[in-house]
Amino acid sequence: MKVATRRRNRELGLGLLALGITFGGYLLVEFAKKPNLPTDLWGVLALIIGLYVVAHIAVRNLAPNADPTLLPIAALLNGIGYVVISRLDRNLARAQAGWTAAGVGAFVLTLFLVRRIRTVERYRYTFLLAGLAALLIPLVPGIGREINGARLWVKIGPLNFQPGEIAKVLLVIFFAAYLVEKRELLASGRRHLMGLRLPQLKHLGPLLLAWAVSILIMVREKDLGSSLLFFAVFAAMLYMATERATYLLAGLGMFLAGAFASYESFGHVQERVSTWIDPFAHPQGAGYQLSQSLFAYAEGGFAGAGLGRGSPGTIPNAATDFVFSAIGEELGLLGAAAIIIAVLLFLGAGYRIAVQSTRPFSKLFAAGLTTIIGVQTFVIVGGVTRVIPLTGITMPFVSYGGSSLVANFVLLALLLRMSDDNARDAISARRRAPAGDARGVVINVGGVEP
Repeated sequence: MKVATRRRNRELGLGLLALGITFGGYLLVEFAKKPNLPTDLWGVLALIIGLYVVAHIAVRNLAPNADPTLLPIAALLNGIGYVVISRLDRNLARAQAGWTAAGVGAFVLTLFLVRRIRTVERYRYTFLLAGLAALLIPLVPGIGREINGARLWVKIGPLNFQPGEIAKVLLVIFFAAYLVEKRELLASGRRHLMGLRLPQLKHLGPLLLAWAVSILIMVREKDLGSSLLFFAVFAAMLYMATERATYLLAGLGMFLAGAFASYESFGHVQERVSTWIDPFAHPQGAGYQLSQSLFAYAEGGFAGAGLGRGSPGTIPNAATDFVFSAIGEELGLLGAAAIIIAVLLFLGAGYRIAVQSTRPFSKLFAAGLTTIIGVQTFVIVGGVTRVIPLTGITMPFVSYGGSSLVANFVLLALLLRMSDDNARDAISARRRAPAGDARGVVINVGGVEP
C-alpha cells in the first residue's frame, strides 16, 4: 500500500475516533437534560460526520502525503468545544455549527488555491499591507465596534467579525519571507552596544514595527491578549531565524517596557492587572468573571462534575473567553489535561513539519503558524487560570467565534500543504539519489515513511 494511502487511512481512523468522542459527549449533555433521545440527534450526527468527510476527502485529493494527525486533532478540539457550547447555549451551538462549516469551506478552498507553499512567499508585501489593514480597521469610525471592552470588531451590514484573526496568518507570511531574506544580516550584526552585536537599524524594522503594532493594539483596541500574541510570535520567529537569544531577550524587554508604560497611562490596563492580582477584592464587580472561573475549577476537581451537570453558565462569556473553565468544571482536571495534551500533540506535529522542511521559508512559516496556536492557547488558558492577566482572545478550535474558527482552519490547511510539500520533496530526492546512497536513507527518515 502506498504511503499516501496509509496516511489518509490513518487520518480517517483517527477522525472517526474524534467524531465518536464528540457524539458521545453530545449524548451525555442531552441525557443530563432529559432521558429521551434528542430530536436533532441524527441531524447533528450527519453534520459532524459530513464536515469531517468533506475535509478528509479534500486532503486525500489535494494533499495526499500530508501529516495524518493534524486534522483529527483539530476535529477533536472543535468537537469538544461544540459539545460544551451546546451545553451552554443552543443558539450559539447552531451558530458555531455554521461557522464550522464555513471554516471547512475555507480549509478546502485554501488547499485548492495554494498548491505549492512557495507561491505564497512571492506576495509578502501584499500580505503585509493586508495584515496591517486588517489589524487597524477596527479603529475606523463607523465600522469599528467595541465589545466587552475591546475594540476588535468590524460591522459591515449584517456581518460582524474580527479581522485581526486572519491578520495573524497574513503577517506571519510576511515575517517568514522577510526573515529568510535578511536572516544573515540579522544574525551577524556589526555594531556593538553594551557587549551585544546588533545589525543596522534598518534591518530591525520588522521587529520595531511588530512592537509598535502590539502596543497600538494594547492601547487603542484595549486588547492585551492580541498584543501579547502578535509580539510573542514575531519575537519567537526572529529567534528561530537567527538562533540568537539576544533578540528574544530584547523583544521581551521591549514588550515589558511598553506594557509598563500602558499600565501607568491607561485605566483599563490597571484594572486588568489589579483583577489578576486579587480577583476576590471585587467579587461582584471587576473580579466576578475570574472569581467564577476559579470556583468552576474547584467544583470540577479531579474527574469533573460530568457533562451537563455543572454550572458553567454562571461564568460570563463562558462559551468564548472562558470555555476552558467550563471544561474544567464538567470534565475536571482529567478533561482539562486531555485538551492541553491534544494541543501539545498539534504543536508537536506542526513543529515536526517545520523541522522536516528543506526550504527556509517553509521552515519558518510552519514554525510561525504553530507558534500562533501555542501562544494563543497559553494566553487564554493562563488568563482563566490566573497565571497571567486575563485577556480576551479565543482558544483555537474550541471557543465560540466565527472569525477565529475560519482563520484557524486556514492555518491548518497551510500546515497540511507544507507537510505534503515536504513529503513530495523527500520522495523526489529519494528517487534521484543513486542506489545505496546513504543520503537517500536520511531523506527517507526525515521526510516520509518507507
